[in-house]
Amino acid sequence: MARVKGAMMTRKRRNKTLKLAKGYFGAKSKHFKMAKQQVMKSGQYAYIGRKQRKRDFRKLWIARISAACKLNGMNYSTFMNGLKKAGIDLNRKMLSEIAINDPGGFAAVVEKAKAAL
Repeated sequence: MARVKGAMMTRKRRNKTLKLAKGYFGAKSKHFKMAKQQVMKSGQYAYIGRKQRKRDFRKLWIARISAACKLNGMNYSTFMNGLKKAGIDLNRKMLSEIAINDPGGFAAVVEKAKAAL
């Protein structure tokens, strides 16, 4: 059988890692060993970040809804309780959009929540 040498695949694998490390500071973008470590760490940060982004957006929506509720004389927790009792199924993202873009509409939703309590 013919001998198979692995130089081509090794070079491809290394170049793929170095391409992912493009733009990193110092030797992390030039030396394969350091680039490999940093690419692995960057992948972990990216994975964690995808989870954190969901939390961060939910926190932002809650803060916006809370501020809009305070303008209408209600706090966030009683507002959400009122919505649940009124049978209004709006998620926090849509509630925050309504609070920003349509304050009158949000005030109407708050009144319905107050009436349900």
